[in-house]
Amino acid sequence: MSATLSRPSYAALFRIPHTRRTFTAALIGRLSYGIISLAMMLTVTRATGSYAVAGTVMALFGAMSVFLSPARAALIDRYGPRRALLPMASLYAGLLTAFAAAAWRPGAPAAALGALAVAAGSCTPPLGPTMRAVWGEVVEDRLLLQRAYSLDGVAEEILFVSGPLLVGAVVQFAPPAAGVALSALLVWAGTLAFVLSPVVAGVRPAAEKKRARSGRRFRGGRALAQPVVVAAGVGLSLGSLDLLVMAFAQQRHHGDDVVAWVLAALSVGSALGGLLNGAVNWRRPARVRLPLQAGGLGLALLAAGLAPGLGTLTVAVACAGFFVAPALTTSYLIADEAAPPGFRTQAGAWVNTAVNAGSSGGAAGVGLLVGHVSLGLCFAASGAVAVAAGLISVRGAGTSPRPVEGAENCAISHEQPTAPEQPAV
Repeated sequence: MSATLSRPSYAALFRIPHTRRTFTAALIGRLSYGIISLAMMLTVTRATGSYAVAGTVMALFGAMSVFLSPARAALIDRYGPRRALLPMASLYAGLLTAFAAAAWRPGAPAAALGALAVAAGSCTPPLGPTMRAVWGEVVEDRLLLQRAYSLDGVAEEILFVSGPLLVGAVVQFAPPAAGVALSALLVWAGTLAFVLSPVVAGVRPAAEKKRARSGRRFRGGRALAQPVVVAAGVGLSLGSLDLLVMAFAQQRHHGDDVVAWVLAALSVGSALGGLLNGAVNWRRPARVRLPLQAGGLGLALLAAGLAPGLGTLTVAVACAGFFVAPALTTSYLIADEAAPPGFRTQAGAWVNTAVNAGSSGGAAGVGLLVGHVSLGLCFAASGAVAVAAGLISVRGAGTSPRPVEGAENCAISHEQPTAPEQPAV
């Protein structure tokens, strides 16, 4: 048997002083990311009357949020969360507030909204990578760190399900721009509470000290290749799934409301998979498990393409979700293991960027396929991407990450499973 259930439990995480307060604050701030996409899309559509403008604004915001994430994470590693994260969150919240004010009533100029979206996306605070870096600093036990990352990923899954529901409640009594303003308030208040935590105060900008002594830079590229490739493959597969489920529902003459239920099954499966992954004491190394998790996701999506009806599709999608959180969690853990002291946030941000960029690419790619090939082949292509990512990553599965200079004293040892942070969270 390759795995056993063992202590420490998830509850042990919150017996570490101040971790409950710190994690709760981070989740409040990260709820903003579950809200902003839908709130911003509805706001721009209402303000300009154009879906094309809304799509362009969202693409600009998303691109700046995703692709500048490693650079923002580098600032946090260099200067510490207190000096870098709060100013970043304050600027981001201020720009979102300006965006909400500009778009509060119909007739807002598209160019102004686009410029504000670009500016806000450029300074999106990387709360997810920073929280995972804090877990790595305060949790020294290997198994307990596995549970921390898994819990983090499951919590994030819940945030991205509840965020749109909260937007739906807000627009019942206020303009959609109020959802953008709420997102701004949550990210600023959550970040403020997060950086004021004694746990975060104790995280010193180790990278700054190391650079001062030796001018070292983060050179974990080869060790990060496996988790980044798998995260990108998972993102590509998941990014296509929303549109594929919608197309399936329309072909079978179901209402659009069933799409939400199928995607909810994906989230439930992911949450269950994440919790189980964190609770198991795996005997196989994380780099061996990761390709298997990516392959499991791909095979489940291949099965979804063969589903004869909505019920079997929902089961297949839930099975696919069962591998999502474990694959992303394990990717984050491997990245954390590969990072020398003072570079944890950057390592996690690269995985985060890969899954978010992959998600955007997957949505665009399947949009070109749907309508030109059968839906079954579209599902097969989505699953094949995850399988291919797993196969590509096998090359690094049998070896430990090459030691990165300065990593000998890293608080984390040589094996692991992890949790997800996606979304420019």
